[in-house]
Amino acid sequence: MAKGVPEGFHSVTPRLIVHDPSALVAFLKQAFGAVGEFQAHSPAQLSIGDSIVMISGVGPREAMPSLLHLYVEDAGATYQRAIEAGAKSLEEPYIVPYGDLRGMVKDPAGNIWQIATYNGEPG
Repeated sequence: MAKGVPEGFHSVTPRLIVHDPSALVAFLKQAFGAVGEFQAHSPAQLSIGDSIVMISGVGPREAMPSLLHLYVEDAGATYQRAIEAGAKSLEEPYIVPYGDLRGMVKDPAGNIWQIATYNGEPG
């Protein structure tokens, strides 16, 4: 771990600014198995796999959509859970030219998630 980086964090940590942070926290828990809780007066810190994602409401910052790439063990099952949790499908899972199985969804806050399973071999 780099000096100055809190335990459990990486050097770069996504922070999603949304209109309804409690709803996004609930979505991430249902869709991606995120662990953590909504915080009313500070950014929520959710663990997804080995990474932390911070969720904040609008205020001094405006809401802004992001694109995040998420590696998971089973992209197809995770994609389906995201749809069931309220995401909109942008791309059903398929094998991309570099070999990953990847699907893409837009969460209810407008963020795009590329959900992938590493294949290790070009398709």
